[in-house]
Amino acid sequence: MAKVLMKGNEAIAEAALRAGAAGYFCYPITPQSEVAEYLVKRMPEVGGVFLQAESEIAVGNMLFGAASTGKRVFTSSSSPGISLMQEAISYMAGAELPCVIVNIVRGGPGLGGILPAQSDYFQATRGGGHGDYRTLVLAPSTVQEAADLTMQAFYLADKYRNPVMIIGDGMIGQMMEPVEFPEEHIEPELPPKDWATTGARGRPPNLIKSLFLDPQALEDNCKILDEKYQRMKKDEVRFELYKVSPRNKILIVSYGTMARICQTVIDELESEGCSVGLFRPITVFPYPEEALKKEATRRNIQTVLTVEMSMGQMVEDVRLAVAEAKPVKFYGRTGGIVPSPEEVKEEIIKLIGTGSSPKPPKRKKS
Repeated sequence: MAKVLMKGNEAIAEAALRAGAAGYFCYPITPQSEVAEYLVKRMPEVGGVFLQAESEIAVGNMLFGAASTGKRVFTSSSSPGISLMQEAISYMAGAELPCVIVNIVRGGPGLGGILPAQSDYFQATRGGGHGDYRTLVLAPSTVQEAADLTMQAFYLADKYRNPVMIIGDGMIGQMMEPVEFPEEHIEPELPPKDWATTGARGRPPNLIKSLFLDPQALEDNCKILDEKYQRMKKDEVRFELYKVSPRNKILIVSYGTMARICQTVIDELESEGCSVGLFRPITVFPYPEEALKKEATRRNIQTVLTVEMSMGQMVEDVRLAVAEAKPVKFYGRTGGIVPSPEEVKEEIIKLIGTGSSPKPPKRKKS
């Protein structure tokens, strides 16, 4: 496999094709427009369908119809565009339709700005739309991982007959890094899609819907959906540990590209004699709460520091997981401002200075 230098948005697009995506429906919005720019050329080359709709609302409904045929379909957008799709995403979850939704997050609320943020965490992990539903949500931290998780997302969508979301901040979409693609994409076998609307020759017609006027039927459907979400929590949790050891006094929790900035800080502090570890969720739903609880409640950990590009969203899941066993602190910037390594390091030094940890590392003279 040869490495190719690609933007994150382009890598996501190519990965989707290699995973068998047959349809892409979109409406342009910064900072993810390169996905559409890439696919307008590539999709016809593989015999797929590319369609730019008149709005994100139309995109959501096109996804519903196309996913009903059993084909692998997806869209990409950014923050306010994803907001406009929420009704359709709820419908697809209720009708058990698989699809992949890529959100390259920009600052908000409202139209906000076009710079990177992580402030769509609540929207992604809490369902976003109406009703009792969840989407499985994957959060890459590198361009390579964005490609890998995109391919994985199509498999998971089919496995659970559920929308799957890739959530990455604007940096993931815009940065360029070397990417490797497998020469052949092989995944575990899935059951046939006998639910799809492929014509009714020789069998009764399939009816795909999310409308249940009988309250008992609606509750039964919600119970079926919840059983899937519980299976996701059991089988699909993913996370990464970085330099976690019994010497850590502070455990950072961060995801996406913010976690990479935290790794830089951890490396620098290590060279100065201060041990800090990182817990990075890769699935933010299902959240790796048991794994985080195990690491955060070790005797050596004195403080858990959550670092985000938001006013504080994932920190709520961290607090739920740690359950007051250890203090949970938060540091974040938003509006498109990315916390610098120097800012994060300063926060850690403050925490060390207020605890019983070793003396703060000496700062280098400028």
